[in-house]
Amino acid sequence: MSDITDSFVERTRTSLRETLLDAAAEILAARGYAALRMADVASAAGVSRQTVYNEFGNKNALVQAVVLRTTGEFLDGIHQRFASAPDLLTGIRGAVTYTIEHARENRLVASALGTPQGEDLLPLLTTRGEPVLSAAMETAATHYRQFLPTLSTDAANLLAETAVRLSLSHLVLPTHSAAEAADLVCAALAPAITHYSSTME
Repeated sequence: MSDITDSFVERTRTSLRETLLDAAAEILAARGYAALRMADVASAAGVSRQTVYNEFGNKNALVQAVVLRTTGEFLDGIHQRFASAPDLLTGIRGAVTYTIEHARENRLVASALGTPQGEDLLPLLTTRGEPVLSAAMETAATHYRQFLPTLSTDAANLLAETAVRLSLSHLVLPTHSAAEAADLVCAALAPAITHYSSTME
């Protein structure tokens, strides 16, 4: 009986946390970081302000939790693209295309990249975006080595960092479609991939 009760409590807490994150993400997208108030998150979620503080501690921790959840969604999509790719370059193209398309469709990311009220969210992707960038680069490097098992860690990290930073630049300054941006990223990485592939043979 205790296990059932514990399971119910855990599911309830997870549901509450997701509800609070949903509410915070909507407010962040509409108003930006500076205008986010814990009381507004509580009101939108239908709970007390103290409940929000109990769950996250403070506003910064709440925003970081929103960012981490959003990052997780992107990483899951990237995993899927690599998992279904026949080769590394196809995987990179699919991952970059997905990342850019999903970023433009995701209300929170789109707000950070293209609206006045979301300008104060942009540092979460750039100057204060180290956790996001590190997670993306680690994911990419892992997949690169799966396709090229003898690729050194340093080489994989270099290729991954290049791909992630190029993708980010296309997000921040969108002068191409997602597919065109992915082609440009692949064009930049292809010679290095060919070099490392021939070195391994």
